[in-house]
Amino acid sequence: MAKRVLIPLPSQDFDPTETAVPWKILSNSGIEIIFATPTGTAGQCDQRMLRGIGLGPLSKLFAADHNGRESYEAMSASEEFKRPIKWGDIDPTNFDGLVLPGGHARGMREYLESSALQRCTSKFFELSKPVGAICHGVVLASRSQTSENRSVLFGRKTTALLASQELIAWLLTCIWLGNYYRTYSQTVEAEVKSALESSKDFIKGTAPLSRDDAQNLSRGFVVRDKNYLSARWPGDAHLFGNEFLKMLN
Repeated sequence: MAKRVLIPLPSQDFDPTETAVPWKILSNSGIEIIFATPTGTAGQCDQRMLRGIGLGPLSKLFAADHNGRESYEAMSASEEFKRPIKWGDIDPTNFDGLVLPGGHARGMREYLESSALQRCTSKFFELSKPVGAICHGVVLASRSQTSENRSVLFGRKTTALLASQELIAWLLTCIWLGNYYRTYSQTVEAEVKSALESSKDFIKGTAPLSRDDAQNLSRGFVVRDKNYLSARWPGDAHLFGNEFLKMLN
């Protein structure tokens, strides 16, 4: 029987690359993917990240590249993406792993602040099942609590979107996009660090200068701690997907 992986999403604004590239890698390896959204209807990604709308010459730096766009096109046409289950119907015992994509636009808040998804994530950790989180997905993991009222990431090593990445993107676009790149006033890095046993458990990795791809996995960066895998941005998505597949197997 094929292994089953859950990918929960908000109604809108999730990052296309961080969702579709791992989906493609896992699906191509025979993994059954189940999506979940708040209402059980297909979600919509952040169109600015998909098409570079309003980014001008910065679109090559910040928006999805051809790998991300092609993966998203294939994913959005798939039956599993078109027919997600509802968040409220998730039963972690029915899955072999959990992938938490990121995204930074305002629509992500319902996902990051969902008590249902936080309980779900906590259960996956409790069951010691593979959990992968990338970018803002790490925020959702960090907000998920153990029975001792600590973050499930307490005592673990992790990475996430770096403060330098978040602030540079915001500074370069805030004149016309406002706080589009600031999901919250606190950076992702600062919030995640506050949930850890030690700030030294946050691993920044090498400078994120270029995106990885299927032929250049070494450009990506991930941190694995037992059954938990984390990555920083869309540029780590190929390595993230491949390393998560190894965890499943």
